[in-house]
Amino acid sequence: MDMISHRWDSWGDARWVPPANEAMRGAAWRRRGRAQSKHSLRIMLICLGILHVPLMTAFNGGSPTPRRVRLTQSKVSSHLGPLSHFPNPFPNHTMDKLKILVLNAGSSSLKYKLFSESRATLTPLISGMVELGKEKAVKHATHTATDTIKASLPPVLLKDHKTALSYVIDLLTDPTHGGLKSKSEIGGIGHRVVHGGEAFSAETIISNEVIQALEDNIDLAPLHNPANILGIQVAQELFDCKHVAVFDTAFHATIPPAAYLYGLPYSLYEKYGVRRYGFHGTSHKYVAQQAAKHLGKPFDACNFVTLHLGNGASMSAIRNGKCIDTSMGFTPLEGLVMGSRSGDIDAAILPFLHTHANMSLPEMDMMLNKKSGLLGLCGDADVRTIQTRMLEGDKQADLALDVFSHRVRKYLGAYVLQLYPKVDGIIFTAGIGEQSSILRQRICANLGHVGIELDDAKNEAAKGADIATIESASSAIPIFVVPTDEELSIAQATKRLLHD
Repeated sequence: MDMISHRWDSWGDARWVPPANEAMRGAAWRRRGRAQSKHSLRIMLICLGILHVPLMTAFNGGSPTPRRVRLTQSKVSSHLGPLSHFPNPFPNHTMDKLKILVLNAGSSSLKYKLFSESRATLTPLISGMVELGKEKAVKHATHTATDTIKASLPPVLLKDHKTALSYVIDLLTDPTHGGLKSKSEIGGIGHRVVHGGEAFSAETIISNEVIQALEDNIDLAPLHNPANILGIQVAQELFDCKHVAVFDTAFHATIPPAAYLYGLPYSLYEKYGVRRYGFHGTSHKYVAQQAAKHLGKPFDACNFVTLHLGNGASMSAIRNGKCIDTSMGFTPLEGLVMGSRSGDIDAAILPFLHTHANMSLPEMDMMLNKKSGLLGLCGDADVRTIQTRMLEGDKQADLALDVFSHRVRKYLGAYVLQLYPKVDGIIFTAGIGEQSSILRQRICANLGHVGIELDDAKNEAAKGADIATIESASSAIPIFVVPTDEELSIAQATKRLLHD
């Protein structure tokens, strides 16, 4: 060392005596300046780290419940060396996995599914349904990664949503059938909400303002939103965690005005919000994302036609990962022929029936939603039963399946045309779409001239839990069967939003 005297106190503050020689004194001043700069930088970084630690949150494998990082206490070294000499302000830590609960509160039932959440995955643990107002109406099954065990439970009368959810908590924390030690393990709850109107284009953390906006939309979904809201309020009362609303309508918020407006006076849209909203959005988005992964393409670079065919049925056209059209409209009544819903009809039929059949508005509403569709055409709403009847030679059952398929084909052709010249896939999903090879064959029959051609053997074999490709080698457009999982999609949205 040059002729510089050092004495350091425990905080590294140098008591410095300059050398007598002027030249040496100048060089020493410069060296001292550099040393002090490095020393000040170290002190600043340490202080920033100490101040920053209480503001950071740690997640157990992606757990949505934040916890403060505890800084290991240690004495600051009496020698201020390199920063690597100091204790790590963010020591390794482990935290128990937290859970995400998905709830679907209907007017007469409460469906639930519990997931174990980690940084990379969501694992289903338990799912089930309880019915309200009926004895012997508890349906509960426990799910693991490898098997399904149906639990036999005693009959119980659940008079309302609060009683039902309290009962579900008991099931979830039951030592035999449950997956929780305590309800406090649940870090977030995702709620299915049927109608978000124009107010919500994505999932959202539930607040008082959100609930008020949902109540403002009750007129748009009078059969569903009141029960959804009640389920949220009861869950907020029983669970001290974040709650997330995931909307059936949200994925369709990207539909352009040309597709969502009706040929009605524009003032009806401005005053009453009369427009196409679309439903099953959670399912349409989920299966399209799964197909994109299967193709190894970014979702926002894919064009799909998705067919959610169940007791309720709808189709969507997706361009570059965004919905541009969908078959359901202002309500879930429009579009395809469904189990008991009519789908598209000539609106003039209603005043005709009012005049000639003396039907009231409530009677017509009941007819269109509960007594039409496949049920109205052949007396059955269950496609499995209708197919059995058709195979036994029942012509009315055969006709009902033809009407169903014809309507799907009309929308399929329209949506393929909208996506032209690139369609990355046609996706069948939901109960009928996943299980009925007969209807998939009828829907795709004789469409080879537009690039759609099934492989019969692949179509027959596609009934498992995995994604199946069922197009022939000569088909220009891939055709997929993709199992939907709306609960998983809701859980993923909940996890994503809580982490953000």
